Amino acid sequence: MYCDTITINDTSFHLLHVKVKTGTAGERLQSRNMVQLHATFSFSNSPKFSGSSPKRPRLSPTSSGLSPKRHRFGVEYLRANLLGTNLTFNCKANGGELDPLPHLQTLGTFPREELAAKVVLVRFDSALLLHEHVEQHRFQSDAVLTIKYLCQSGARVVLASDWSVKTNPKLRVAQSVADFLSSLVDYKVAPVQCISNLASKVEGFEKGDIVLLENLSEFRGEVANCSKFAQVLSSGVDIFVNDYFSRSHKMLASTCGVARFCYGNLAGFHFEKSLSQLRRAAETDTKPYVAIIGGGNLSDKAAALHSLASICDGLVFVGMMSFQIIHALGISVPLNFLEHGALKEALDIVQVAHDRNVQILYPKDFWCKNDSLPKQLEIFPAHGIPDGWVPIDIGPVSLVEINSMLTKCKKVTWIGPVKFRMSNCTKGASILAQMLNQLSQSNCSVTVVGSMACEAMVKESNSVSHLTMIENASIVWEFLKGRKLPGVMALDRAYPFDIDWIAAYSDPAQPLVVDIGSGNGMFLFGMAKIRKDLNFLGLEMNKKLVQPCLDSVHQSGIRNGYFIATNATSTFRSIISSYPGKLVLVSIQCPNPDFSEPEHRWSMLQRSLVEAISDLLTANGRVFLQSDIETVSVRMKEQFHKYGKGKLTVLREQSYVVTNGGWLKENPFGVRSDWERHVLDRGAPMYRLMLRKSNSSERSDCS
Repeated sequence: MYCDTITINDTSFHLLHVKVKTGTAGERLQSRNMVQLHATFSFSNSPKFSGSSPKRPRLSPTSSGLSPKRHRFGVEYLRANLLGTNLTFNCKANGGELDPLPHLQTLGTFPREELAAKVVLVRFDSALLLHEHVEQHRFQSDAVLTIKYLCQSGARVVLASDWSVKTNPKLRVAQSVADFLSSLVDYKVAPVQCISNLASKVEGFEKGDIVLLENLSEFRGEVANCSKFAQVLSSGVDIFVNDYFSRSHKMLASTCGVARFCYGNLAGFHFEKSLSQLRRAAETDTKPYVAIIGGGNLSDKAAALHSLASICDGLVFVGMMSFQIIHALGISVPLNFLEHGALKEALDIVQVAHDRNVQILYPKDFWCKNDSLPKQLEIFPAHGIPDGWVPIDIGPVSLVEINSMLTKCKKVTWIGPVKFRMSNCTKGASILAQMLNQLSQSNCSVTVVGSMACEAMVKESNSVSHLTMIENASIVWEFLKGRKLPGVMALDRAYPFDIDWIAAYSDPAQPLVVDIGSGNGMFLFGMAKIRKDLNFLGLEMNKKLVQPCLDSVHQSGIRNGYFIATNATSTFRSIISSYPGKLVLVSIQCPNPDFSEPEHRWSMLQRSLVEAISDLLTANGRVFLQSDIETVSVRMKEQFHKYGKGKLTVLREQSYVVTNGGWLKENPFGVRSDWERHVLDRGAPMYRLMLRKSNSSERSDCS
């Protein structure tokens, strides 16, 4: 055993060299601790819609007898399980569970200089940008801004969408669509004749070029989310930007499949704004809160209605669905107005509302029409509609009751149209819109969902800027059912909270060491005890490992160690860029490859993470890589060489003992993680490597 020292930007690291007995590697221990995290739609006083993860014993990282836990790290696992929970001092996750609307990496927060010369695929919404009267659409400016921003940043843009003559009768072929977009964004847009030729077209791209792919509606692989088709769509693409929020509830190749093949997956400006509106609509801290529910098809929306009954103080039914609720309340209605097989669901919803003392308001009267008397309209009570008459609108008594309830509210959500079988636009919808417009001007939060409801609000309001409006009701219904939105889940995460570094460390200006995939924290705790002049941060995606680490930090009084539950692949840049001191060392130890899915086997180290580390690491900073699987270490080395922008090189210190394969024979820090101890105890080797970031003058000399 002997000691040596290296210096990184005036920061000295004492290296403890220990000779380790090595032997043939034993059988690979498959230690998998993949805890399924279930996202739930959480509200105060509301039932949860998915089960919680099974509990495991709480293990202190400083206690003895710990079984080794591998460092887990991988974006594919993240995309299948919602991560990014908050464990900082100044914030709390909602009820300890994860928000089903995660915070995303957005185009606006992504480093603009990183867009230059990159090939960026933009999935845009044809209903916004290709509409015949596009200039009248209130969301058009955000969608256009996404494309212009990329061009102005020097990106090479590939546009993708589907369109039909229903959207705009003048746009039938790709060339006419390209010309239309050119006039809209003030940049030349050129159509690509064959999607399969995209890769060759990309090679000749110049900065600011825009090409338009063929109409995606002509390809079956689009709606099937075909992996091969998605790979073709993303050929040569670096970054994917999704600006197609209105189909976030669908799994499409152009919104979900392509995300697997791009190193960065961002939300466009329109997508970001729409998601923010959905998040505001989901807030339940304002009371009294009433939901106005229109439309029909109760059976399909039963789970969503359960959710509303669990969070609202009142439910107002104004569409065909109201007859199902009236029937469930024991009031006689014509059977031909009822939805077959929906009685049980209606009874359950009424019961949930009753248990929570939630008021249910249904129409007491209807305007009705008779085919035999086409010019005659009559008002009938809900329980006394004669044979041959059908409802076409809610009556005046019902509107008076609704207005009386709404005047007491501080939050209202209107979802679904005031629509019946023989009616479209109704006078009742207009009067309801007038009520909500007046309420919104008197300290009441109003959310309007669905195209018909939004259209009614636009007609009755001088301005809708103070309203939350979501035109696609299907997204909201799916969200209320507690389901994840595939188009949202496919995008990269951003850490959603501001970190109080002053609360985390006694001196947040000290140089920072980050361990990615910190597991139960044994390595960082050991380092923090011997290096008081450095701050140590563990980033671990399994929050059940992080919380015991934070408890140990608090109990032991360590003031230079901290842990965050997050997936570093997506959040490393946003977290570390806010740190006030210098980043001097990053370690990635024993990432766990996915052996069960060979195509995802090396997904634990993504280009976006490598580039973020390369950018944020201080000059002469270090990256320590190690694994007990040689192919994993080789792959990590290759990734840093490929995506490190020429900033990182293998460090060859004279004091290092190197194996014939070029690996460090010993751990240069003298502090081992629990998995490293386990591997060495069974006589297997570790494959270690130290990289160093050169300064700008050294890179200039090399070039």
